[in-house]
Amino acid sequence: MPNFISYPKGGQPTLVKSEWQVFRAPEGEEAAALPPGKVIVPFVWWLARGTRPEFAKRAEQGEIGVWFAPEDDVLAHAEVIKAGEKVWPVIAVDFPIFRDGRGFSTAALLRDRLGWNGELRAIGDVLIDQLLQLARVGFDSFSLRNDQNPELALKQFSLFTLNVQNTWRGERAQLGAAK
Repeated sequence: MPNFISYPKGGQPTLVKSEWQVFRAPEGEEAAALPPGKVIVPFVWWLARGTRPEFAKRAEQGEIGVWFAPEDDVLAHAEVIKAGEKVWPVIAVDFPIFRDGRGFSTAALLRDRLGWNGELRAIGDVLIDQLLQLARVGFDSFSLRNDQNPELALKQFSLFTLNVQNTWRGERAQLGAAK
């Protein structure tokens, strides 16, 4: 399974081997069988199948997380997401193409409005250039696109020592304060 970067709030970024598979059913095959082990399923898939006994059991055992597509409306499903806090160890947000920024808003909504405190992972077309901004809005793990260098990615988090904007991590510096 591929590596990802884990950057927990208050912690240091590290490269970690993932236990999770991202489930992407081929077009027209939404009923495809889930692979064994820990799997992150599309949120729309969960809405349609999550209450089935076999999937509910796997979720209760911590084997199922969900991922949101850019067009998924998290606020419209706030109750489902709140209930998911009890069974989903991870929520992922898909970036199907790096220039689609809707995932940033999804992360901010999940953290700020819905109070998601679990792991929030960026998946899909995730580039090194996006890591600092992704971390600012609440992502704490990142699955990089295959052509990205994970060692170089880790160095991105130490590029800047001063932050003058609000961030989910709470590391805002106060500039120009009188002493």
